[in-house]
Amino acid sequence: MDIKSSILVTGGAGYIGSHTAVALVEAGFRVVLLDNLCNSELSAVEGVRSLVNAGRGASVEVPFYEVDCRDREGVSEVFRSELKKGTRITGVIHFAALKAVGESVEKPDLYYDNNIGGTKVLLDVMKEFEVESLVFSSSCTVYGEPKIVPVDENSPFLPSESPYGFTKQECEKLIEEHSKTNDIPKLNSALLRYFNPIGAHPSSLIGESPKGIPNNLVPYLCLSAAGTISPLTVFGTDYPTPDGSCVRDYLHVMDLAEAHVAAIQYLIAKSLSSDLTGSSHTRAFNLGTGSGVSVLEVIAAFEKATGIPVPHVLGKRREGDVVSIWAEASRAKSELQWHATRSLEEALKDAWNWQKKSK
Repeated sequence: MDIKSSILVTGGAGYIGSHTAVALVEAGFRVVLLDNLCNSELSAVEGVRSLVNAGRGASVEVPFYEVDCRDREGVSEVFRSELKKGTRITGVIHFAALKAVGESVEKPDLYYDNNIGGTKVLLDVMKEFEVESLVFSSSCTVYGEPKIVPVDENSPFLPSESPYGFTKQECEKLIEEHSKTNDIPKLNSALLRYFNPIGAHPSSLIGESPKGIPNNLVPYLCLSAAGTISPLTVFGTDYPTPDGSCVRDYLHVMDLAEAHVAAIQYLIAKSLSSDLTGSSHTRAFNLGTGSGVSVLEVIAAFEKATGIPVPHVLGKRREGDVVSIWAEASRAKSELQWHATRSLEEALKDAWNWQKKSK
Protein backbone atom coordinates (compact mmCIF):
# COMPACT_ATOMS: atom_id res chain seq x y z
CA MET A 1 0.00 0.00 0.00
CA ASP A 2 1.34 3.44 -0.95
CA ILE A 3 1.75 5.66 2.11
CA LYS A 4 0.60 9.24 1.62
CA SER A 5 1.77 12.06 3.88
CA SER A 6 -0.47 14.36 5.91
CA ILE A 7 -0.17 17.47 8.05
CA LEU A 8 -1.85 17.29 11.46
CA VAL A 9 -3.46 20.56 12.56
CA THR A 10 -4.16 20.59 16.31
CA GLY A 11 -6.85 23.08 17.25
CA GLY A 12 -8.03 22.49 13.70
CA ALA A 13 -11.63 23.50 14.41
CA GLY A 14 -10.48 26.77 15.91
CA TYR A 15 -10.25 30.20 14.34
CA ILE A 16 -6.72 30.17 12.92
CA GLY A 17 -6.54 26.39 12.58
CA SER A 18 -9.57 26.18 10.30
CA HIS A 19 -8.31 28.96 8.01
CA THR A 20 -4.87 27.35 7.88
CA ALA A 21 -6.42 24.00 6.99
CA VAL A 22 -8.05 25.59 3.93
CA ALA A 23 -4.79 27.23 2.90
CA LEU A 24 -2.90 23.93 3.30
CA VAL A 25 -5.31 22.02 1.06
CA GLU A 26 -5.14 24.80 -1.51
CA ALA A 27 -1.35 24.41 -1.43
CA GLY A 28 -1.63 20.66 -2.16
CA PHE A 29 -1.35 19.15 1.33
CA ARG A 30 -3.54 16.46 2.85
CA VAL A 31 -4.83 17.72 6.19
CA VAL A 32 -5.92 15.96 9.39
CA LEU A 33 -7.76 18.01 12.03
CA LEU A 34 -7.63 17.47 15.80
CA ASP A 35 -9.59 19.52 18.35
CA ASN A 36 -11.26 18.96 21.73
CA LEU A 37 -14.00 21.50 20.83
CA CYS A 38 -13.65 23.30 24.18
CA ASN A 39 -13.70 26.66 22.41
CA SER A 40 -14.74 25.79 18.88
CA GLU A 41 -17.57 24.21 16.90
CA LEU A 42 -17.92 21.30 14.49
CA SER A 43 -19.45 23.78 12.06
CA ALA A 44 -15.92 25.07 11.41
CA VAL A 45 -14.86 21.60 10.24
CA GLU A 46 -17.85 21.49 7.91
CA GLY A 47 -16.93 24.95 6.66
CA VAL A 48 -13.40 23.77 5.88
CA ARG A 49 -14.74 20.73 4.02
CA SER A 50 -17.15 22.90 2.00
CA LEU A 51 -14.42 25.35 1.03
CA VAL A 52 -11.82 22.78 -0.02
CA ASN A 53 -14.37 20.85 -2.08
CA ALA A 54 -15.98 23.84 -3.77
CA GLY A 55 -15.68 23.50 -7.54
CA ARG A 56 -13.74 20.23 -7.37
CA GLY A 57 -14.66 17.16 -9.35
CA ALA A 58 -13.39 14.74 -6.70
CA SER A 59 -14.08 14.99 -2.98
CA VAL A 60 -11.20 16.02 -0.72
CA GLU A 61 -11.17 14.10 2.55
CA VAL A 62 -10.51 16.17 5.70
CA PRO A 63 -10.47 13.75 8.65
CA PHE A 64 -11.42 15.15 12.05
CA TYR A 65 -10.64 13.69 15.50
CA GLU A 66 -12.19 15.02 18.70
CA VAL A 67 -9.20 14.60 21.02
CA ASP A 68 -7.56 16.67 23.76
CA CYS A 69 -3.82 17.16 23.28
CA ARG A 70 -3.26 16.23 26.92
CA ASP A 71 -4.67 12.74 26.18
CA ARG A 72 -1.51 10.84 25.23
CA GLU A 73 -3.31 7.68 24.15
CA GLY A 74 -5.90 9.67 22.21
CA VAL A 75 -3.25 11.62 20.31
CA SER A 76 -1.26 8.44 19.60
CA GLU A 77 -4.41 6.79 18.28
CA VAL A 78 -4.81 9.60 15.72
CA PHE A 79 -1.37 8.77 14.30
CA ARG A 80 -2.12 5.05 14.33
CA SER A 81 -5.52 5.51 12.70
CA GLU A 82 -4.01 7.48 9.86
CA LEU A 83 -1.37 4.80 9.30
CA LYS A 84 -4.10 2.18 9.09
CA LYS A 85 -5.72 4.28 6.34
CA GLY A 86 -2.44 4.41 4.43
CA THR A 87 -1.42 7.95 5.41
CA ARG A 88 1.44 9.02 7.62
CA ILE A 89 1.51 12.27 9.55
CA THR A 90 4.82 13.85 8.58
CA GLY A 91 4.29 17.35 9.98
CA VAL A 92 2.30 19.06 12.72
CA ILE A 93 0.97 22.60 13.05
CA HIS A 94 0.17 23.08 16.73
CA PHE A 95 -2.55 25.62 17.49
CA ALA A 96 -4.37 23.83 20.32
CA ALA A 97 -4.25 26.15 23.34
CA LEU A 98 -6.35 28.38 25.52
CA LYS A 99 -5.64 31.98 24.53
CA ALA A 100 -7.64 34.55 26.53
CA VAL A 101 -5.29 36.87 28.43
CA GLY A 102 -7.92 37.92 30.97
CA GLU A 103 -9.06 34.36 31.65
CA SER A 104 -5.45 33.25 32.10
CA VAL A 105 -5.04 35.79 34.90
CA GLU A 106 -8.12 34.31 36.61
CA LYS A 107 -7.25 30.64 35.93
CA PRO A 108 -3.46 30.33 35.57
CA ASP A 109 -3.29 26.64 36.55
CA LEU A 110 -5.75 25.74 33.79
CA TYR A 111 -3.56 27.50 31.23
CA TYR A 112 -0.37 25.84 32.48
CA ASP A 113 -1.97 22.39 32.36
CA ASN A 114 -3.66 22.81 28.99
CA ASN A 115 -1.09 24.77 27.00
CA ILE A 116 2.18 23.45 28.40
CA GLY A 117 0.90 19.97 29.25
CA GLY A 118 -0.65 19.51 25.81
CA THR A 119 2.56 20.54 24.09
CA LYS A 120 4.61 18.08 26.17
CA VAL A 121 2.34 15.22 25.17
CA LEU A 122 2.38 16.22 21.52
CA LEU A 123 6.19 16.35 21.41
CA ASP A 124 6.43 12.89 22.96
CA VAL A 125 3.98 11.42 20.46
CA MET A 126 5.75 13.11 17.57
CA LYS A 127 9.00 11.48 18.72
CA GLU A 128 7.28 8.10 18.96
CA PHE A 129 6.03 8.34 15.36
CA GLU A 130 9.23 9.99 14.05
CA VAL A 131 7.64 13.23 12.89
CA GLU A 132 10.32 15.76 12.01
CA SER A 133 8.44 19.02 11.26
CA LEU A 134 6.59 21.18 13.80
CA VAL A 135 5.10 24.63 13.30
CA PHE A 136 4.22 26.10 16.69
CA SER A 137 1.56 28.76 17.10
CA SER A 138 3.34 31.18 19.41
CA SER A 139 2.57 34.81 20.14
CA CYS A 140 4.07 38.27 20.48
CA THR A 141 3.21 37.94 24.19
CA VAL A 142 6.52 36.06 24.60
CA TYR A 143 8.24 39.47 24.48
CA GLY A 144 6.39 40.76 27.56
CA GLU A 145 6.30 44.57 27.76
CA PRO A 146 9.00 45.41 25.18
CA LYS A 147 11.33 48.33 25.78
CA ILE A 148 11.74 49.00 22.06
CA VAL A 149 9.16 48.60 19.28
CA PRO A 150 8.89 47.20 16.74
CA VAL A 151 10.24 43.96 18.18
CA ASP A 152 12.37 41.55 16.19
CA GLU A 153 13.10 37.88 16.87
CA ASN A 154 16.24 38.74 18.84
CA SER A 155 14.27 40.77 21.37
CA PRO A 156 14.61 39.18 24.82
CA PHE A 157 11.84 37.38 26.64
CA LEU A 158 10.85 39.82 29.38
CA PRO A 159 8.60 38.81 32.29
CA SER A 160 5.24 37.94 30.85
CA GLU A 161 2.29 40.22 31.46
CA SER A 162 -0.07 37.23 31.79
CA PRO A 163 -0.06 33.47 32.46
CA TYR A 164 -1.09 33.00 28.82
CA GLY A 165 2.10 34.73 27.66
CA PHE A 166 4.12 32.67 30.13
CA THR A 167 2.74 29.44 28.62
CA LYS A 168 3.88 30.52 25.16
CA GLN A 169 7.36 31.28 26.49
CA GLU A 170 7.54 27.89 28.21
CA CYS A 171 6.25 26.00 25.17
CA GLU A 172 8.92 27.59 22.98
CA LYS A 173 11.55 26.54 25.53
CA LEU A 174 10.13 23.01 25.58
CA ILE A 175 10.35 22.73 21.82
CA GLU A 176 13.91 24.04 21.71
CA GLU A 177 15.01 21.68 24.48
CA HIS A 178 13.27 18.76 22.78
CA SER A 179 15.13 19.58 19.57
CA LYS A 180 18.48 19.65 21.36
CA THR A 181 18.03 16.37 23.23
CA ASN A 182 16.17 14.28 20.65
CA ASP A 183 18.19 14.10 17.45
CA ILE A 184 16.72 10.70 16.53
CA PRO A 185 14.44 11.60 14.98
CA LYS A 186 15.53 15.18 14.45
CA LEU A 187 12.93 17.90 14.95
CA ASN A 188 12.82 20.92 12.69
CA SER A 189 10.54 23.56 14.16
CA ALA A 190 9.27 27.02 13.28
CA LEU A 191 8.08 29.19 16.17
CA LEU A 192 5.59 31.64 14.71
CA ARG A 193 5.22 34.66 16.97
CA TYR A 194 2.24 36.45 15.57
CA PHE A 195 0.46 39.50 16.64
CA ASN A 196 -3.31 40.08 16.44
CA PRO A 197 -5.16 37.97 13.84
CA ILE A 198 -8.51 39.38 12.74
CA GLY A 199 -10.99 38.97 9.89
CA ALA A 200 -12.49 35.88 8.30
CA HIS A 201 -12.38 33.88 5.09
CA PRO A 202 -13.85 36.08 2.33
CA SER A 203 -16.50 33.43 1.64
CA SER A 204 -17.86 33.93 5.18
CA LEU A 205 -18.04 30.13 5.55
CA ILE A 206 -15.54 30.21 8.43
CA GLY A 207 -14.55 32.92 10.85
CA GLU A 208 -13.91 33.62 14.52
CA SER A 209 -16.60 32.06 16.74
CA PRO A 210 -15.51 32.06 20.37
CA LYS A 211 -17.88 30.45 22.83
CA GLY A 212 -19.52 32.87 25.22
CA ILE A 213 -18.49 36.52 25.42
CA PRO A 214 -15.46 37.17 23.18
CA ASN A 215 -12.19 38.18 24.82
CA ASN A 216 -10.63 39.59 21.64
CA LEU A 217 -11.29 43.07 20.29
CA VAL A 218 -12.68 42.53 16.79
CA PRO A 219 -15.23 39.74 17.48
CA TYR A 220 -16.53 41.73 20.46
CA LEU A 221 -16.62 44.87 18.33
CA CYS A 222 -18.65 43.09 15.64
CA LEU A 223 -21.15 41.71 18.14
CA SER A 224 -21.48 45.14 19.72
CA ALA A 225 -22.03 46.76 16.32
CA ALA A 226 -24.69 44.14 15.62
CA GLY A 227 -26.44 45.00 18.87
CA THR A 228 -26.02 41.47 20.18
CA ILE A 229 -24.04 42.36 23.29
CA SER A 230 -23.31 45.43 25.38
CA PRO A 231 -21.14 48.29 24.11
CA LEU A 232 -17.44 47.61 23.64
CA THR A 233 -15.23 48.74 26.51
CA VAL A 234 -11.93 50.37 25.55
CA PHE A 235 -9.69 49.18 28.37
CA GLY A 236 -7.47 52.15 29.17
CA THR A 237 -7.29 55.57 27.56
CA ASP A 238 -4.36 56.95 29.56
CA TYR A 239 -1.55 54.83 28.12
CA PRO A 240 1.54 56.60 26.69
CA THR A 241 0.26 56.22 23.10
CA PRO A 242 -0.98 58.87 20.62
CA ASP A 243 -4.64 58.50 21.66
CA GLY A 244 -4.16 56.80 25.03
CA SER A 245 -5.42 53.35 24.00
CA CYS A 246 -3.34 50.20 23.54
CA VAL A 247 -1.51 49.70 20.25
CA ARG A 248 -1.32 46.36 18.42
CA ASP A 249 -0.38 44.91 15.03
CA TYR A 250 -3.58 43.56 13.40
CA LEU A 251 -3.09 40.84 10.78
CA HIS A 252 -5.69 39.33 8.43
CA VAL A 253 -6.25 35.69 9.35
CA MET A 254 -5.78 34.58 5.73
CA ASP A 255 -2.36 36.23 5.63
CA LEU A 256 -1.57 34.35 8.82
CA ALA A 257 -2.87 31.06 7.40
CA GLU A 258 -0.64 31.45 4.36
CA ALA A 259 2.34 32.08 6.65
CA HIS A 260 1.78 28.68 8.28
CA VAL A 261 1.80 27.04 4.86
CA ALA A 262 5.07 28.82 4.07
CA ALA A 263 6.50 27.66 7.40
CA ILE A 264 5.67 23.96 6.90
CA GLN A 265 7.13 24.14 3.38
CA TYR A 266 10.26 25.73 4.85
CA LEU A 267 10.59 22.91 7.41
CA ILE A 268 10.07 20.17 4.83
CA ALA A 269 12.85 21.73 2.77
CA LYS A 270 15.08 21.77 5.86
CA SER A 271 14.36 18.10 6.53
CA LEU A 272 15.43 17.25 3.00
CA SER A 273 18.49 19.50 3.09
CA SER A 274 21.70 17.45 3.10
CA ASP A 275 23.59 19.97 5.23
CA LEU A 276 21.09 19.47 8.09
CA THR A 277 20.94 15.68 8.02
CA GLY A 278 21.08 14.33 11.56
CA SER A 279 20.63 17.70 13.26
CA SER A 280 17.62 19.64 14.46
CA HIS A 281 16.74 23.15 13.41
CA THR A 282 14.62 25.68 15.33
CA ARG A 283 13.82 29.12 13.99
CA ALA A 284 11.52 31.87 15.30
CA PHE A 285 9.57 34.19 13.02
CA ASN A 286 7.53 37.29 13.76
CA LEU A 287 4.33 37.53 11.75
CA GLY A 288 2.68 40.91 11.45
CA THR A 289 2.13 43.90 9.21
CA GLY A 290 4.88 45.97 10.80
CA SER A 291 2.46 48.75 11.76
CA GLY A 292 0.84 49.51 15.09
CA VAL A 293 -2.82 50.51 15.31
CA SER A 294 -4.61 51.66 18.47
CA VAL A 295 -7.93 50.31 19.74
CA LEU A 296 -9.63 53.62 19.01
CA GLU A 297 -8.17 53.62 15.50
CA VAL A 298 -9.59 50.11 14.91
CA ILE A 299 -13.03 51.36 15.92
CA ALA A 300 -12.74 54.30 13.51
CA ALA A 301 -11.47 52.04 10.69
CA PHE A 302 -14.38 49.62 11.19
CA GLU A 303 -16.91 52.44 11.05
CA LYS A 304 -15.31 53.80 7.88
CA ALA A 305 -15.05 50.38 6.18
CA THR A 306 -18.61 49.26 6.98
CA GLY A 307 -20.60 52.41 7.66
CA ILE A 308 -21.77 50.81 10.92
CA PRO A 309 -21.30 52.69 14.22
CA VAL A 310 -19.62 50.86 17.10
CA PRO A 311 -21.20 51.47 20.50
CA HIS A 312 -18.32 51.81 22.94
CA VAL A 313 -17.40 53.20 26.33
CA LEU A 314 -14.07 54.23 27.81
CA GLY A 315 -12.90 52.13 30.73
CA LYS A 316 -9.99 51.53 33.06
CA ARG A 317 -6.88 49.56 32.20
CA ARG A 318 -7.16 45.74 32.19
CA GLU A 319 -4.67 43.58 34.03
CA GLY A 320 -2.33 41.66 31.72
CA ASP A 321 -2.46 44.05 28.76
CA VAL A 322 0.76 45.22 27.08
CA VAL A 323 0.79 48.92 26.16
CA SER A 324 2.23 48.85 22.64
CA ILE A 325 3.67 46.14 20.43
CA TRP A 326 4.02 45.54 16.73
CA ALA A 327 6.19 43.37 14.53
CA GLU A 328 9.48 43.67 12.76
CA ALA A 329 8.81 40.86 10.29
CA SER A 330 11.63 41.06 7.76
CA ARG A 331 12.94 37.58 8.67
CA ALA A 332 9.67 35.98 7.52
CA LYS A 333 9.87 37.91 4.28
CA SER A 334 13.45 36.88 3.51
CA GLU A 335 13.37 33.25 4.74
CA LEU A 336 9.74 32.18 4.33
CA GLN A 337 9.05 34.44 1.33
CA TRP A 338 5.96 35.67 3.18
CA HIS A 339 4.57 39.08 3.99
CA ALA A 340 1.13 40.44 4.84
CA THR A 341 -0.79 41.68 1.80
CA ARG A 342 -4.31 42.41 3.11
CA SER A 343 -5.33 45.74 4.67
CA LEU A 344 -6.89 46.47 8.05
CA GLU A 345 -10.06 47.66 6.31
CA GLU A 346 -10.30 44.42 4.30
CA ALA A 347 -9.93 42.37 7.47
CA LEU A 348 -12.64 44.38 9.24
CA LYS A 349 -15.02 44.06 6.28
CA ASP A 350 -14.49 40.29 6.21
CA ALA A 351 -15.06 40.12 9.98
CA TRP A 352 -18.31 42.07 9.65
CA ASN A 353 -19.54 39.96 6.72
CA TRP A 354 -18.85 36.83 8.77
CA GLN A 355 -20.76 38.32 11.71
CA LYS A 356 -23.78 39.14 9.54
CA LYS A 357 -23.85 35.64 8.06
CA SER A 358 -23.36 33.83 11.35
CA LYS A 359 -26.14 35.59 13.30
